[in-house]
Order: sequence, then C-alpha cells, then structure tokens
Amino acid sequence: MPQRYQGGELVLVIDCSDLGRAADFWAEVLGYVREGPDVGTYQGLIPADGQGVEVLLQRVPEEKREKNRLHLDLRTSDLESEVRRVMGIGARLLTGEPVREFGWRWHILADPDGNEFCVLQPPG
Repeated sequence: MPQRYQGGELVLVIDCSDLGRAADFWAEVLGYVREGPDVGTYQGLIPADGQGVEVLLQRVPEEKREKNRLHLDLRTSDLESEVRRVMGIGARLLTGEPVREFGWRWHILADPDGNEFCVLQPPG
C-alpha cells in the first residue's frame, strides 16, 4: 500500500548513475523489492511487505557534487552491526567515529553514487 500524504501518494526519489547497481544496493539495505523492470531511466522499489514509502531510482547523467540537501536516516538499536551490514552491501563510511548529539550516535555513509545517508542509534 503506497504511503499517502494530503494530496496523493508519497514517493522518495534517489538520483543514481547505474539503475541496476542502485536497485541492488537500496533493495538490500531497505528490505525492498523491485517494482517490475526498469522503465527507461527509472526503477521503482517497494517494501517487500507492501508497507512503507516507495523509492524511485532515477538515472541521471551528472555526478553528485555537493552534500545532499535531503537524506535517509536508518534508525537501529545496534549501530555498529548495522553500519557493518550496509558497508557489506556497498556503502562507504564517511565518519571515522560516531557523531554524538543529545544521546544519539550515528555514522554518515554514502551509497555507491555518493549519496549520503545516516545510520543512527537513539538514546538509551
């Protein structure tokens, strides 16, 4: 079931250079599956259980150059284990030590296209 917002359905779009590589990476990281074959420059990913926000991968010709203005946060109860897991899938660690703020701890990582995302452990 697509996630709704006031005017329709909510979809998160991630730019990439290689649809197949990005689809493999994000599907495994998020536990999503491909929504059919790619359509030109687009590949949809949906939650395997049907609950959650659709992710649409969009192949673009330009490389990522600056910090993302929007990024994903993956919240987990085991920071180190989750960081190892996503790095095993192909993420690159951008922080040497966890960032700490207000009891939260997190690492900043990058997907194969350089898009930043965070893996966070809440306080307590």
